Amino acid sequence: MVLKTYLLGLVIGLTGALVPGPTLVATINTSVTGGWKTGARVSAGHALVEALVFSAIILGVSSVTAVSDFSGLIGAIGGIALVAFGILTIRGAGSGVPGEGSPGSVVANPYLAGAVTSVSNPYFWLWWFSVGSALVLAAAQQAFLFAVAFLAGHWSADFGWYTIVSASIHRGKRLFDDRVYAWVLRGCGAFLVLFGLSYLAFALESAFR
Repeated sequence: MVLKTYLLGLVIGLTGALVPGPTLVATINTSVTGGWKTGARVSAGHALVEALVFSAIILGVSSVTAVSDFSGLIGAIGGIALVAFGILTIRGAGSGVPGEGSPGSVVANPYLAGAVTSVSNPYFWLWWFSVGSALVLAAAQQAFLFAVAFLAGHWSADFGWYTIVSASIHRGKRLFDDRVYAWVLRGCGAFLVLFGLSYLAFALESAFR
């Protein structure tokens, strides 16, 4: 189901968007003077980089062999990466919350800031070439439309969350207090671990067929 794949992309994307990082700082810094629409502009720059990565993943695999040939390997890589990122998310849940960014730490133009903070973030590349690539290829195994649906869900999470953050910062309010935000992150981490375990189960099943 395309809708199911879209919702999966939305939830997985939200777990990544919620974690404090350079793109979140870029949104906070530019929202102070840029208004509530700044979050969407930062997300647009971020999405452009992701579109290029997504294309590279799809074209790279299709030029070598059928996606179905990698189903077991994709499940193993994706499962391990999801569990690892989930554990890291849970462990770091209390270490950072949306607050004030450091002035001058990101580019002033929100579109460029979204792109630059994505490209310069090692976590971004690690996520896309482990978790992201595995999930995209698993969706593409059904049909290219499913891979697009996953990406659309992922982008919906980014655009939605960063717009909420920019609107909150522009109005001078904190979206969550420290305790609530930490528990939201722990919940996201737990979801990643459980979903990763389901991928590992699929990989084991494929290996013993």
